[in-house]
Amino acid sequence: MNTKLFLVASIVLTMMHISPTTIYAQEIKPIQLLKPEMDGGRPLMQVLKDRRSMRAFSTEKLPMQVLSNMLWAAFGVNRPNSGKRTAPSAMNMQEIDIYVATADGLYLFDAKAHMLKPVLAEDIRAMTGTQSFVQEAPVNFIYVADLSRMRLISDGKDFYSAANTGFISQNVYLYCASEGLATVVRGLIDRPALAKVMKLRPDQKVILAQSVGYPKK
Repeated sequence: MNTKLFLVASIVLTMMHISPTTIYAQEIKPIQLLKPEMDGGRPLMQVLKDRRSMRAFSTEKLPMQVLSNMLWAAFGVNRPNSGKRTAPSAMNMQEIDIYVATADGLYLFDAKAHMLKPVLAEDIRAMTGTQSFVQEAPVNFIYVADLSRMRLISDGKDFYSAANTGFISQNVYLYCASEGLATVVRGLIDRPALAKVMKLRPDQKVILAQSVGYPKK
């Protein structure tokens, strides 16, 4: 930004009692994820043997390739011709969205474009659960059901969205077991407060959250 322009903006914002750094911090960009690696991983039976919940996380950031692979494993497109995904969903409604909370901000996973779309330039990790470790985990997934995509179901929306979230979170568990990462799926969430800060619509519902990172040594 031009220095003179920034100074003028700073003066105006100061007079308005607004910090210029707050304004510019709200600008975060989309992240095009790396192409997921398909030739890695360990044998399934070994991964199932090692699958577990862990609640102690290193603050070390996850490499972008790891995040890319994990999101694809969670609910990525594995059949491009049909747009179908790595986890099942009733009537292929694909109503579950994965929001990704990091220290840099909150993003929405776009599976078709395999990218992260910016939502908030704010670290809301501490709000994704009531346990203290959630603010230390480098990544917290928030699973949100978009009920507007479930018009074909008149009854049982809560059941199906919960079941479909379970499929996705288990994919994350298996990926983490394969790659030596720590993870735990969580239900202890102040859902109304989290939905408010995420600016969710009334027909969007927080189902579960899941913390991911390297194990704390």
